[in-house]
Amino acid sequence: MDFLGTIKLVIRTLLARKGRSFLTILGIVIGVAGVIIIIALGAGAQSLILGQITKLGSDLLSVQPGKSNEKGPPAQVFGIVITTLTDGDAQDIRDGNEVPHAKAVNSLVRGQASVTWTNKTLDTSFMGTDSYLPQVTAFDMQAGRFFTEEESSGGSNVVVLGSYVAEQLFGQSGIDPIGQVIKVKSTSQKEAGGIPLRVIGTIVPRGSAFFQDNDDMIFIPLPIGQKQILGINYLQAINIKVDFSENVQQTIDDTTRLLKQRHRILKDSDIDFTVRNIADALEILSTITDALRLFLTAMAGISLVVGGIGILNIMLATVAERTREIGLRKAVGASNMAIMRQFLLEAGTLTFLGGIVGIIIGIIISWLISLLMEYLGYDWAFVVSINSVLLAIGVSILTGVIFGLYPALKASSLNPIDALRYE
Repeated sequence: MDFLGTIKLVIRTLLARKGRSFLTILGIVIGVAGVIIIIALGAGAQSLILGQITKLGSDLLSVQPGKSNEKGPPAQVFGIVITTLTDGDAQDIRDGNEVPHAKAVNSLVRGQASVTWTNKTLDTSFMGTDSYLPQVTAFDMQAGRFFTEEESSGGSNVVVLGSYVAEQLFGQSGIDPIGQVIKVKSTSQKEAGGIPLRVIGTIVPRGSAFFQDNDDMIFIPLPIGQKQILGINYLQAINIKVDFSENVQQTIDDTTRLLKQRHRILKDSDIDFTVRNIADALEILSTITDALRLFLTAMAGISLVVGGIGILNIMLATVAERTREIGLRKAVGASNMAIMRQFLLEAGTLTFLGGIVGIIIGIIISWLISLLMEYLGYDWAFVVSINSVLLAIGVSILTGVIFGLYPALKASSLNPIDALRYE
């Protein structure tokens, strides 16, 4: 029988066993779709990270409390509280001559707060900061203004609202938020009341950055955020805007030297802070996403192996069922190679079809995920590379060949006389 005839025979055989063929294909579909989705998610996550870095700019430095190695995050990421970073550190960086390329510097603390206006209450994030924030992180005011240096240093009862908070509190009423008084308290406080703050400005929609919705946030003077809401006297971060990107490394070195002097640190092993270029987060997060993607791809590979074992079992059962048919074909002149080719083609066809269906399902799910992420406000790119498609279909066919080889060899090695006698 020629190759075309063998193909026709394989198709007829598979159609005659639709249920078994479907179940055999299913494991391959899941594994291949998993490979496509995981690779697409990795590419989308990296595009998101790159977009966030682009938004923030490569000339922005962040000083975090706690020491870290070059590739790892600072200690506070793991919930370790470091209290040595203070607003005095930020003022020395800003006002002294030791860090000449620091264009603007702002101090900040963050937390969760409950905001109330009349009978409306909203749980949101807050940033306690100073008047230099607009110079460090450029944004436009939708209405009103940001608080002044005197208001921030003196802890005036003023607040600036993100666009989402302003819309939720005042959008339906049609009342201008500027001049209204809201009450703010920590979400951990169970009693009623709160700190009365007068709204002096609202910010234009800014979207999300590093999975933080900048519109679902309020901005309050640093002393209020520190002492009245969080009950602390240290900072969670200092941001530094560098004048030119080529001066970033020099500013990191200058800042490190100044803070070591202020904190009276003699040995590098005793450093209690981390100065890092925001753009470095791209490499760190990319490393994390690559490792996670590799792990998940391995999990999807296990699904392919499981699907391959399913093919092995099904093909062995098929050989047993069709022993008399194999004996009859060999009795009328079919060669061992023809028998082996038939069973290999059956296994290869099953995995090929599973690969095609898996690719289609994987692409559709990846596209739906990208639509969901865009709906949630993230700059998520829909990326399905030709390499991932070729990899998935190649692995699926290879799985069929590998796991179909033993049943094919077993079928081709049957003695025709014994096969014809098989019951």
